[in-house]
Amino acid sequence: MSDDIRVVVADDQEIVRTGLVMILNAEPGIRVVGEAPDGRRAVELAQRLRPDVCLLDIRMPGMDGIEATRRLAGPAVTDPLAVVVITTFDLDDHVYAALRAGARGFLLKDAGTALLSQAVHAAARGDALIAPSITTRLLKAFADTGPSGPPPQPVDPLTDREEEVLALVARGRTNAEIASGLHISLSTVKTHITSLMAKLIVRNRVEIAMWAYETGRATGRP
Repeated sequence: MSDDIRVVVADDQEIVRTGLVMILNAEPGIRVVGEAPDGRRAVELAQRLRPDVCLLDIRMPGMDGIEATRRLAGPAVTDPLAVVVITTFDLDDHVYAALRAGARGFLLKDAGTALLSQAVHAAARGDALIAPSITTRLLKAFADTGPSGPPPQPVDPLTDREEEVLALVARGRTNAEIASGLHISLSTVKTHITSLMAKLIVRNRVEIAMWAYETGRATGRP
């Protein structure tokens, strides 16, 4: 029990929230420790309970999931929590806002039990999982809607291997898939990810992927 991934769930629809709680509690290694009907309560619960993962709906009264995500995982947060955003609406602006706010994952409510469990596990270990149906499209949106001006440059040049890892992270590959694809160990992949975060001045693999698209490295532009 002590090794379970502790989750806080927030959704303003009681029937949906109850369903999510039941699904997660039925999954081995996952335990829901709190539930909230709105973003404000979710933030209060999460800050008090310090769960491993927060599962937040986007559209909630009072404080929505985007603002709750920003308060729990945004750039100004010293000790950010892992947030996965879940929604009925497959809208690029929602995804963009959620990931900008610090979310480590984005799922649609019809994603299914397996994908929901995978997203929670991925977020808990520092990976990211975004619904496959929207991954490429919405990450590419960063290239078009990101900040204007010259593309950001790494603090130090990336090695050839780091460029390979960068491209695979941008395509949504997990550490295990990267290790298999590049024929390197999982620990080596983690070392490269850590190096990329340091060189790009980002905090997680979602931001690595965003950087890759903003600089054209994931879309074939120079």
